[in-house]
This record gives sequence, C-alpha cells and structure tokens, in this order.
Amino acid sequence: MKDNLVIGFIIIFVVYNTITFLVYGYDKRCAIKNKRRVSEKQLITMAFCFGGLGGFLGMQIFRHKTKHLKFQILIPVFLLIQIIISVILAIYV
Repeated sequence: MKDNLVIGFIIIFVVYNTITFLVYGYDKRCAIKNKRRVSEKQLITMAFCFGGLGGFLGMQIFRHKTKHLKFQILIPVFLLIQIIISVILAIYV
C-alpha cells in the first residue's frame, strides 16, 4: 500500500512539474512573439501547488521572469517547502 502511494505521488509530481515547466516555456515564447501571455498569478500559483521544481527550472532554462523580485523569492521558497514536505512524507508515510 505504501509503495503504491509513493509511486503515485512521484508520478503526479513529475507530470505536474513537467506541465509547469512547459507553461513557463510557453509564456516565454509568447513574450518573444508579443502574443497573449499567461498571467503572473497563474505562473506563481502553479509553482505554489507543488510545481516549484518545474517553475524553478523554467525560470532558469528559459531565462524567464528571472528579473522579477517576486519570482526570484517565491519560486525558490516554494521549491524548498515542497522538498521539505516530500522528505517528511517519505519518512513518515
């Protein structure tokens, strides 16, 4: 039972972070082409809802939102909190 929970969590984590990463890339592409953008609120919300790794990697790889102070602070904080939660769950579940 525990193994299924862990595997399910890992799958959801990887899929959701991949989606978050791709949305950051999509928004960067839209910014370059002057097209309709993804809102900053949505990007931050995706990172907050356990997409911190995808958001952080999206910022670094696409060089997107790296000069915005709220992204510089919030995304790494979300990622750190999510790592701590994941470790606690791995130990105690």
